[in-house]
Amino acid sequence: MPALVLLGAQWGDEGKGKATDLLGGSVDYVVRYQGGNNAGHTVVVGDQKYALHLLPSGILSPGCTPVIGNGVVVDPSVLLSELSGLNDRGVDTSKLLISGNAHIITPYNVTVDKVTERFLGKRKIGTTGRGIGPTYADKINRVGIRVQDLYDESILEQKVEAALDVKNQLLTKLYNRRAIAVDQVVEELLGYAEKLAPYVADTVLVLNQALEDDKVVLFEGGQGTLLDIDHGTYPFVTSSNPTAGGACTGAGVGPTKISRVIGILKAYTTRVGAGPFPTELFDEDGEALRRIGGERGVTTGRDRRCGWFDAVIARYATRVNGLTDFFLTKLDVLTGWEQIPVCVAYEIDGKRVEELPYSQTDFHHAKPVYEMLPGWSEDISKAKSFSDLPKNAQSYVKALEEMSGAPISAIGVGPGRDETIEINSFL
Repeated sequence: MPALVLLGAQWGDEGKGKATDLLGGSVDYVVRYQGGNNAGHTVVVGDQKYALHLLPSGILSPGCTPVIGNGVVVDPSVLLSELSGLNDRGVDTSKLLISGNAHIITPYNVTVDKVTERFLGKRKIGTTGRGIGPTYADKINRVGIRVQDLYDESILEQKVEAALDVKNQLLTKLYNRRAIAVDQVVEELLGYAEKLAPYVADTVLVLNQALEDDKVVLFEGGQGTLLDIDHGTYPFVTSSNPTAGGACTGAGVGPTKISRVIGILKAYTTRVGAGPFPTELFDEDGEALRRIGGERGVTTGRDRRCGWFDAVIARYATRVNGLTDFFLTKLDVLTGWEQIPVCVAYEIDGKRVEELPYSQTDFHHAKPVYEMLPGWSEDISKAKSFSDLPKNAQSYVKALEEMSGAPISAIGVGPGRDETIEINSFL
């Protein structure tokens, strides 16, 4: 049976939660493989809306085992709060598994994140201030705290002390902040151990055995391709690899186990935080996309920057991830425009460029080259098949498919779980 990777093909917020939830009833495991509570998914089930920040979207699908992989960074207080909120709404969270090798977001990681961002001033990255970047930095610097460390007080204390040796110097001498006490951090972290214990597992072993037993495993990225630390619009990126390769390292499965890679594309483009965005709109159209699409960050609450569809970054996502399919979301938001611009190339220093420039300088100066496609005015939210869509909506989808380099196998025509047109089965 297949192992599938499902990821954002733009700057995140493409609707991965809806896509994962749609597949959740057909798969046995849904795995978050990177990121932390800086990512947010909104899933609508019936008349209920769920905002998930750290938990895999599959937690809403009965019979599916949700997994937080080793590549994720975990804020225990956020995780426990999210679990409590779902339990209060009658959602069974007992099947959740958390990798013992996942890294913990400590209180000092959050403090460092916030003071560093403020210190940068106009050069700030646009971080969510939730300690994600500093936690990944600790991981790479080999001073990180892992989930399994919560169950050995001596090791935990040694690791916290080692991490704070340098951080307290920075906080007190550079940022003029109060030093953080080792014993207070240790006490807080130990307070989470018993509550998390029922969920902690060797998830690498569990997932590989599941694949050997012909179970279906879905790997869910937290952010989008253009936010990848290696392949995104650096330095305005996240601190991990939401691209397809990150699923292998962030969950502990080999690349030969992956059979399908599905990219989530919004029918237009959005971005949260700082960084280049060639098709960004500052006019009435941009405001309309924001309003109609409900473009406000699930985790941050910040308004998303909005722009027209960018085929250049869609092609890039296809190439970098080896995409086999696209899931096109929020097509319904474009209803009502007489004409819809689509960015088919960039103009950089007077030259037409049809692929994403590798130079950060060039990308900052890229101007979109638009092709105008005819719009539609009919309500498409009740469409159940591709042929139910207005002819112009069909043409729009086909044009995006041709420009992006992979087949569009599903289309979101509304926020609800059942408001999806499936063209080709993902399984």
